[in-house]
Amino acid sequence: MRPILLKGHERPLTFIKYNREGDLLFTCAKDHHPTLWYGDNGERVGTYVGHNGAVWTCDVSDDSSTLVTGSADTTAKLWDTKTGECYFTFEFDQPVRAVALNAGGTQCAITTDPFMGVPSAIHIVNVNLGDRAAQRGEVVKRIEGPQGRVTRVMWGPLNKTVVTGGEDGIIRSWDVETGDVLKMSQEHSKQIQHLVMSDDGSHFISASLDKTAKVFDSETLECLKTYSADRPVNAAILSPIRDHIVLGGGQDAMAVTTTSSKAGKFDSKIYHKIFEEEIGGIRGHFGPINALAFNPDGRSFTSGGEDGYVRIHPLDNSYFEIP
Repeated sequence: MRPILLKGHERPLTFIKYNREGDLLFTCAKDHHPTLWYGDNGERVGTYVGHNGAVWTCDVSDDSSTLVTGSADTTAKLWDTKTGECYFTFEFDQPVRAVALNAGGTQCAITTDPFMGVPSAIHIVNVNLGDRAAQRGEVVKRIEGPQGRVTRVMWGPLNKTVVTGGEDGIIRSWDVETGDVLKMSQEHSKQIQHLVMSDDGSHFISASLDKTAKVFDSETLECLKTYSADRPVNAAILSPIRDHIVLGGGQDAMAVTTTSSKAGKFDSKIYHKIFEEEIGGIRGHFGPINALAFNPDGRSFTSGGEDGYVRIHPLDNSYFEIP
């Protein structure tokens, strides 16, 4: 398995996202410039220039026409994917951490960090993909409540709920209409770094600094499976075609200098989804893996590291022979 090495960021990677077809790959980093690549060969298409802070997360509409990004510069921006033009900016008083479009792309959930005594919040805004000139910036619903930073947000079944993971290690399901917490899960003991919904929306996977990844039922938030690692887990993804998951993480540089364990552990680990057993690993990065994403066709996945590199890992035939 020879990875395709993509060098386009000056700073550590923060997030990776494929479009629905898997032919486009979006990467976010602390260097302010989200970047677009071709998903099959890693050719760089261009960058989206406009943010003045680290870009933490992004999402792309189902038709791949619009990219939404969230940044530490207190803005979330809507971009024309093709031209790279920013055609609308949502402005907040706090740094923006996570963004997620709902099914159909009619609304976007945006989370802001606690800042200057203002608590973290989830903002629901309307998105007008059909008529960009009619796009407005008002917040339809503002939801407050979680202590600490909300690190990830995604939409639940039928767009009726949003699911969040936070600094407090708690996963919450919120009613979009009322803003009430419907369900809570306290299975993790440390900050949640990553949440990814399955293709059918029935379950999702979480990654946490407590050195585990877990699979949850998306309706009940019941913990179904737990995958234990020997390092903090920054990202976890579900294979769309196999009963496999991939974990990535590693101790940050500060922690490596203060612990006696083997420095690093920067490889991607493959686990069996049902049996919770590790079945392989893929090396390559020179620092912690911060982001992972599976190509929707299931035949490759992409990792992004603290080292500033993006690696596309095509999975060879021997991988598909694993039971």
